[in-house]
Amino acid sequence: MKRGSTLFLKIVVILIGLPVLALCIFVVPKIAEFAAELYPNIALMKIFIFIDLYAAAVPFYFALYQAFKLLSYIDKNKAFSELSVNALKKIKFSAIAISVLYVLGLPLFYLIADMDDAPGIIVIGMVLIFASLVIGVFAAVLERLLKEAIDIKSENDLTV
Repeated sequence: MKRGSTLFLKIVVILIGLPVLALCIFVVPKIAEFAAELYPNIALMKIFIFIDLYAAAVPFYFALYQAFKLLSYIDKNKAFSELSVNALKKIKFSAIAISVLYVLGLPLFYLIADMDDAPGIIVIGMVLIFASLVIGVFAAVLERLLKEAIDIKSENDLTV
């Protein structure tokens, strides 16, 4: 693969991280404040929102870092290596972790949607869960295909 196309993909990976960073800085505190106003009798509501949403950002950025490393391996002609398989495995586990964190936070989405009478909030939570699950399944399929390709390549290298 040409370096220009991986450079473009690396820029895209960075650009994917910027809106999420902006959401974490500007939107998450407002969501937490809104939830705390809706439920003043639940003292830890604001903290629960912070923990759930910021905890989901950690595996997201870890997965982006692994995608960046995977693109670097492609640049170095190490696309068919165990390093690439490990990067895909870490992306898979990060996506599953994001899904689990949002499943654990789904009751918070429900409480906010119930009090604010906005069922779209639950749909947003479900979309986040299923989107990260789809990415996890896709990474698992790619991991398996890459592993099999590496095995076939090593057999061909041994057969002279």
